Amino acid sequence: MKQINFIIAATVAAATMCFTACNDSFLQQDPTQQMAEGSFLVNESDLPLYLNQFYASCYDDGNKIGYIEGMGASYAETSTITNAPFGDALRGPRLIMWDKMTDNALMNGTNRSANNTGVADPILNETFVIPQSGTITGWDWKGMRSLNYFLRNYTQAAKDGDISSLDRWKAEALFFKAWDYFNKVLIFGEVPWYETDLNVNSEELYAPRTPRVQLMDSVLSIINFAVAHLPDNNTPDGRINKDMANFLKMRICLFEGTFRKYHAELSLPDANKFLTECVNAAEAIIASGHYSLYKSDADKDVNGNNNSYWKMFTFRRTPKTDGNTEAILARTYDGANVGNATFRYFDQNQPKKYGCFGASKGFLDEYLCIDGKSISESPLFEGYDGWWSELENRDPRLTQTVCRPGEYWTIWRSSGGTKGIIDRSIHGITYPVIGSTVNASTVGGYRVIKHWVGDITEYEASWMGTQTGVEFRYAEVLVSLAEAKAELGTISQSDLDRTINTLRERAGFNFATYPNSKLALGNEPSDPRLDAIYSQYVGYVPSAIIREIRRERRVEMAWEGLRYADLIRWKAGKLMTVPLRGMKMTPEKQAMYATKHDLDPSHTDHSNDTVISTAVVINSDYYLDSEGFIICYPRDPKVSSGALPWSDKRYYWPIPKQEIELNKNLTQSPGWE
Repeated sequence: MKQINFIIAATVAAATMCFTACNDSFLQQDPTQQMAEGSFLVNESDLPLYLNQFYASCYDDGNKIGYIEGMGASYAETSTITNAPFGDALRGPRLIMWDKMTDNALMNGTNRSANNTGVADPILNETFVIPQSGTITGWDWKGMRSLNYFLRNYTQAAKDGDISSLDRWKAEALFFKAWDYFNKVLIFGEVPWYETDLNVNSEELYAPRTPRVQLMDSVLSIINFAVAHLPDNNTPDGRINKDMANFLKMRICLFEGTFRKYHAELSLPDANKFLTECVNAAEAIIASGHYSLYKSDADKDVNGNNNSYWKMFTFRRTPKTDGNTEAILARTYDGANVGNATFRYFDQNQPKKYGCFGASKGFLDEYLCIDGKSISESPLFEGYDGWWSELENRDPRLTQTVCRPGEYWTIWRSSGGTKGIIDRSIHGITYPVIGSTVNASTVGGYRVIKHWVGDITEYEASWMGTQTGVEFRYAEVLVSLAEAKAELGTISQSDLDRTINTLRERAGFNFATYPNSKLALGNEPSDPRLDAIYSQYVGYVPSAIIREIRRERRVEMAWEGLRYADLIRWKAGKLMTVPLRGMKMTPEKQAMYATKHDLDPSHTDHSNDTVISTAVVINSDYYLDSEGFIICYPRDPKVSSGALPWSDKRYYWPIPKQEIELNKNLTQSPGWE
């Protein structure tokens, strides 16, 4: 089977002839509905051609085509819209940039018109106002209309009246319909359920929101049909298959089951039904035997340590060619017909007025030490004094996600001198340039390195790069299975060993040297720091096993676009109000950052040279709290000492005002009335 990127490239001209872009307004008719009945979808070969459009719209933005300009179809397109949710904050590929809007990240603000003065995005500082119109908030139904048009007409292609012979194509359409509805439920809570495509005279145009129980039962029904009728293969960059449908079902059901459990104020039934369905879907993927965690002994960092976790996100060919046994659904790019600018954007545009970000101290604090204990309890934790000492003796995934000075990007150059080689003897060590406004490579000193490639050919390919975007991967199956079984109260030590402990073993934990680094049911590590945060900010403290599984999910799946949905479903949005901090500016760091440094021309070996492109000034470029940690959004009057505001209405997004005016049966999202 051809890779899906080639399928799309080969058929895009034909597809364009058949389907012009839909109008933005829901009340405007889809051009596909204006086609004469029976003029298309009359042959089975028409069906995959039609469905190709949804591959592009649903996951093209894993590593988006061209210069990457927004979140893409899966949530809301926001790149050039004033007052859009998340404004310019998510300029870049969604898989990477979505975490910028969570407590995983520090940002430098998004106000381009004011030369980026360090003001938080409107949705974060709660200055966002409901837009009058438009689809930028995710209230976009053109894809749903096109899917329902297909579902109404695909049976015309049946030969001899055998409609069941086309079930595979119906299943593919229902997969995309389930995905679209899931994204809408995630952000709006309840939306109308549309069974068929509509025209301007359809009464259903004025339908109210469908109650969540009925809505999600419908979503579960269609994804179950997809699971039952899609082909059983493991081609991650091919057409939608059974494993992909089970994965989507797993993700939907974990979200819905935990949302119902933790949002008790809604009195929604059947939380355990969805959690059980999540377990069933995850178990089916595991039982298929198609996937395993990626690890290669050939993967080494500059210190000789295995870095397969980092390497997995740098692949630029097909998953099977790269040996990526973990990819379940991947968007690949051939670099000739279809490409992306993920690496160039991530590297070059990060030190810009709307691109700079960095990992938060709170995110780093959640990583265990290598003995399996939390930083609250482990004698191996070296604290925050000195030179990034907090990165030492930690879960090996930490320094494959956040760059330790002297590794990866800090000893690589994209231009000037000897470029494209990761070598500290040539390039010295470039310490991250910190700053809350412009010309910085991080906001708080912790530069994200996950997804960074470090290949000069990929960098110079610009918008025709080939870095693969992995939408679904096997690690998420393992953490989701563990979480669902823990929430159901059925998890066993065997379950932990084949999920959480398998992930930790791949990461590089040494169970022989540190037996407690292997998660044991009933012997979970204590973490008074994290428990206190849950108690103070969220209002509940999860059990030790659920806390540890959540920790594993945050660490393993960081910067893959999941943290926002996790906070929503756990009713843990108030974790966003924990004061955001960067690294501790010790006296040594303050002294170094006070002046500009460059390579010493008298040296032949630059291993110990530092290069800082811009000196930064305390209380101008960065601000510190009383303990010496960098404060996020120091100039935003709506942010108090790095603590963002939070209102529970942000568990949902608002519907544009025009839609409420046109459809009097629609109600505004809770809290946005």
